Amino acid sequence: MNEKRQEPGVWSYCSNGALKRASRQLGQLYEDILAPSGLRITQYTLLTQIKIGKETPLKLLAETMVMDLSALGHTLKPLLRDGLVELVPDAQDRRVKRVRLTDAGNELWTKTNILWRDAQARFDAAFGKEASEALRQTMDLISSPNFARAFASADHASEDVATANAQRTQR
Repeated sequence: MNEKRQEPGVWSYCSNGALKRASRQLGQLYEDILAPSGLRITQYTLLTQIKIGKETPLKLLAETMVMDLSALGHTLKPLLRDGLVELVPDAQDRRVKRVRLTDAGNELWTKTNILWRDAQARFDAAFGKEASEALRQTMDLISSPNFARAFASADHASEDVATANAQRTQR
């Protein structure tokens, strides 16, 4: 074996670096599978959240996706341009914009979902179904407002981390 031993990088001690590295790798793998649809995994994920939320207000969608409104707008722009989503005014407050899938968006989502299911099945097979579920639960915890509050107030105190972990196990 002539393989060189890879030196450890930032991911060996930085949780953020490790998550970003893994996210880039996983995103590339999923995008390879989704390529025939023409959607990137971030676009598919956004379409899925819009589909689940039906007519979600933009502000709530941004919060759910852990994005600011300008980043959401940037990500929505090609989907709006291609007629996959549309913005509609809220019935009670016309200043509030809601986003929903168009018929074309639903059709593309349905086709892409078949590809995504293949990617998801490959992940589950490679990582293990139970480990995959546990990973999603952990990522859900990390992306939650409760975790963000615990992180912000942690001040090196292990109690706050323990509280966040306890909340995770209660789900």
